[in-house]
Amino acid sequence: MLVLALDTTTRRGSVALAGNGVIIEERAANPEEPPATRLPGDLMALLAGRGLRLHEVDAFAVATGPGSFTGLRIGIATMQGLAYACARPVVGVSALDALAHAAGGGTAAPGPVVAWVDAWRGEVYAAVYEDGQPIGPPVVDTPASQLAALATTAAGRLVLFTGDGAERYRDLITTSLAGPARFTTPTAPALAGAVAALATGQLRAGRRPRPDAIRPLYVRRPDAELARSRARGRGAPAGGG
Repeated sequence: MLVLALDTTTRRGSVALAGNGVIIEERAANPEEPPATRLPGDLMALLAGRGLRLHEVDAFAVATGPGSFTGLRIGIATMQGLAYACARPVVGVSALDALAHAAGGGTAAPGPVVAWVDAWRGEVYAAVYEDGQPIGPPVVDTPASQLAALATTAAGRLVLFTGDGAERYRDLITTSLAGPARFTTPTAPALAGAVAALATGQLRAGRRPRPDAIRPLYVRRPDAELARSRARGRGAPAGGG
């Protein structure tokens, strides 16, 4: 089973090709080139480098977020278009799940794994994992608040951090965490390979979603939606609707 995967959740996007859950090749994208200009060229170049054509792909996979709203929309739309053209399924995978999977090298890492994606504005998208499974829903919060919560969750255990949010706030983590911390190498890994591996597991379990079923994972509401809500609030009569 050949799975072609894409991650556009961060500026360090990537593409990958996996066969039966094993990564054949993973390529990091050029962070200086936005997804709108490098896609689907990066995907086609990956296939061409392996002597493959698009119709030989059995399924597509894409990181659905959280992350850059623009990146998510472009990445999902790209894979939906390819899946429609080839009449293939496309599986959506959480970027936080992919980080946790990569942190364990494809298996459940011992101890808590904390996945942080930089959410800008001094915040991170965060999820905590035990035995490869999330122990709660993803959140968006300040690093300091997340570290305070970990004081209870981790209870002095060795915590493994991963993601570009952990990379950005590494100094804060090492000086503020109540217990010991370590970081994946690299701290912010390419994710398309992990997305392909997790998608393969879903496909083997019989999940073959239609392209139009994929939705972005928005932990924070988009700016445009927030602006509309604020505008409606200013125009609402006193006392609410």
